[in-house]
Amino acid sequence: QLFEISLSHGRVVYSPGEPLAGTVRVRLGAPLPFRAIRVTCTGSCGVSNKANDAAWVAEEDYFNSSLSLADKGSLPAGEHSFPFQFLLPATAPTSFEGPFGKIVHQVRAAIHTPRFSKDHKCSLVFYILSPLNLNSIPDIEQPNVASATKKFSYKLVKTGSVVLTASTDLRGYVVGQALQLHADIENQSGKDTSPVVASLLQKVSYKAKRWIHDVRTIAEVEGAGVKAWRRAQWHEQILVPALPQSALPGCSLIHIDYYLQVSLKAPEATVTLPVFIGNIAVNHAPLSPRPGPGLPPWAPPLVVPSAPPQEEAEAAAGGPHFLDPVSLSTKSHSQQQPLLATLGSVPGAPEPCPQDGSPASYPLRPPLCISTGATVPYFAEGSGGPVPTTSTLILPPEYSSWGYPYEAPPSYEQSCGSVDPSLTPES
Repeated sequence: QLFEISLSHGRVVYSPGEPLAGTVRVRLGAPLPFRAIRVTCTGSCGVSNKANDAAWVAEEDYFNSSLSLADKGSLPAGEHSFPFQFLLPATAPTSFEGPFGKIVHQVRAAIHTPRFSKDHKCSLVFYILSPLNLNSIPDIEQPNVASATKKFSYKLVKTGSVVLTASTDLRGYVVGQALQLHADIENQSGKDTSPVVASLLQKVSYKAKRWIHDVRTIAEVEGAGVKAWRRAQWHEQILVPALPQSALPGCSLIHIDYYLQVSLKAPEATVTLPVFIGNIAVNHAPLSPRPGPGLPPWAPPLVVPSAPPQEEAEAAAGGPHFLDPVSLSTKSHSQQQPLLATLGSVPGAPEPCPQDGSPASYPLRPPLCISTGATVPYFAEGSGGPVPTTSTLILPPEYSSWGYPYEAPPSYEQSCGSVDPSLTPES
């Protein structure tokens, strides 16, 4: 009549190295002979070549422990409880679910009945969060700056260039923290640029028969374009939504990277900054390069532009000098203003962060996000189960179906050292 597994105190989230205790409950309307009653605790990862396909082409196991709850005998009618306890390994990776693979931890119980009788089985999934301390990442407190120069032709015979420089206040962030973006654009031509776009990208790499890269746009901000012969600065922020942590240490089949990409479509120029998403915020003040006089501390070093062509000298004479940058306005933002209030209303979510972008205060257990899809759950300490977030404001948006296979964003070194935005790192 009943065969189920329950965990002590209703917990669903555990840390590596913790004991996991629970009970197997059986309710019978008649006596049940059995050969054995066993409970197993497992952790594994599976990866597929096709989206949402459970036929794994690559797998790896992290732990597999079994206990015998009862030997051969017969259970009389009524309710029976069998307590159990496992010790989770210290190297167990954080739970994760994606379209091409997942890391799953679960408890399974089975009643093995005599020959020719049906065995009874049940299972319960639990989640492991191995907090990523951003302070353990080398150079996490260093400035995050990249620049690209794009030369192009316009009006058939004229040439110009655009210098695009982007920077962030930190290299690593936690959920609910504001990523401060600063962009400097020098338009050294007589043609207006297209609007500038900043995108927070997530790249999940799955190691099947070959590497599969699933690239998604998490948030996007669009600013105005830059007029001819002008220099402009753009300051914006992106609030980090509920996202799985970077890297997934302990798992060799799935890897997660995050990037901030700032780009212009016309002329085509792109810079890419790697960022880390973790569970424990950076506790060092960000370092910044020495600013020039009269510039804010995040401003990149000044680049003195070459003089405009002679035929444009008169047109540029009446305009502001490059060293007097204008401020760009923001045209659209995929994240809406009520986001801060929504974050505070989700059980287990961190408190809203201050306006200066400093990390928010967190409960004892950091929030756990295991999925990249539209049903990302938050988990909180206590007797409650997983609470699905109801607001789309803190979830990755619905993504369009990109072509397959996917190209990975360029690395930090390629972004800084090359003007060709089509270069991508090797898989």
